[in-house]
Amino acid sequence: MPHIIQTFSAEETMFLGRQIGHLLTPGMILGLCGDLGTGKTCLVKGIADGLGIAPETITSPTFTLVAEHYRGRVPLYHIDLYRLEGVEDEELGYEEYLFGHGVAAIEWFPFLPNDVRDSLEEYLLIAVEYGEGDRRRLTLTPYGERYERVVAQICRE
Repeated sequence: MPHIIQTFSAEETMFLGRQIGHLLTPGMILGLCGDLGTGKTCLVKGIADGLGIAPETITSPTFTLVAEHYRGRVPLYHIDLYRLEGVEDEELGYEEYLFGHGVAAIEWFPFLPNDVRDSLEEYLLIAVEYGEGDRRRLTLTPYGERYERVVAQICRE
């Protein structure tokens, strides 16, 4: 069941990310979607902070596809598929990130090839939408029991 959270500033979006990051464990996958500039990377900075990774090291990996961050309690694989709409799965080789020992945060999740997305049994889908001013509406949709627990914990806090 989707849960909607509103944030009123970039700092609040990062704080939400930090809450999420504290609850993540190895092998977890976050699918992020939203228009350009909605705050997906801002959210990932907070997630990194929650994983013990310096948030200032997080930038949009649009030109590198995957940014790997290892200086936290769990590695973070920050994947950006914005420029890859329509690229075949075999050309990417990112399955090791999705099924590895870290947390995969995938911006532009809808661009993930259908066969790969269909193979994911569990993940947390986070849709980020513009609101008025700096407001953002984040819809968290858990797929799988451990993601339901993460969302339940965040919504309790």
